[in-house]
Amino acid sequence: MTARRTWKNRESLVAEFFNGTRTPLSGGNSKVTRADVIHDELFVECKLKKKHSVVTLWDETNKLAAKEGKTPVVALCEKQRPGFWVMVHSSDLIKLKNIK
Repeated sequence: MTARRTWKNRESLVAEFFNGTRTPLSGGNSKVTRADVIHDELFVECKLKKKHSVVTLWDETNKLAAKEGKTPVVALCEKQRPGFWVMVHSSDLIKLKNIK
């Protein structure tokens, strides 16, 4: 099990990244939001685990992208659902802003 201080720290770092504030008593106990981050426009949920399968996929993609000098992006698609989800490392987000 992860120490409480560890996931609180990670939530604080994520909140800072998005210019928000970590929600104290996040989840059903908070009176402000059920999100982990207080933000005017975003609902941010943080999950700290030893391993996420999508991050493993990103790691594999990152190795291939590095060989070509490119930024790794994983697009997650589901059958019968329009659109897709984008998995990118936080340090690469600024690079995506300028892509057309």
